[in-house]
Amino acid sequence: MDVERARTFLKSLPNVVETQQWGDNLVFWVGDKAIGGKMFALIDLSGGLAHGVGMFSAGPERFAELVEQDGLIPAPYMARIHWIAAERWDALRNAEWEESWQAAHAITLGKLPKRTREVLAMPARAQAKLLADRRQVLAEKACVKQATKKKRQPAK
Repeated sequence: MDVERARTFLKSLPNVVETQQWGDNLVFWVGDKAIGGKMFALIDLSGGLAHGVGMFSAGPERFAELVEQDGLIPAPYMARIHWIAAERWDALRNAEWEESWQAAHAITLGKLPKRTREVLAMPARAQAKLLADRRQVLAEKACVKQATKKKRQPAK
């Protein structure tokens, strides 16, 4: 497995949104976070991730089994919610990576609120309109919050 193959596979899963966050990390979400989506996998592009090449949600059933394998460790800060970190790409075979990511996607999809799952079930056009509207509302809230914050700061 490598970054490009991983990225291609992850983006092929239904309702996956990719973002780049926290430096050089690709974060994969089930649904856009603007509508309540949740992340299920992360890939480090820089190779500098102290925790390995990537992380994914394993679920409580597979977590204990996976951390016993060489090259897989509990994901720092995320182990309490049963995330696994891979120290290197060869810690799993390609088919095992794909199976793990599909399982992580399914686990995360199952944990989404009902309203978010309803949005993901909408036709693409309706979903895109709702998402655009939601992003506009969030942007307006951010502007109001910033303006309020500036008013509260004491004058120098």
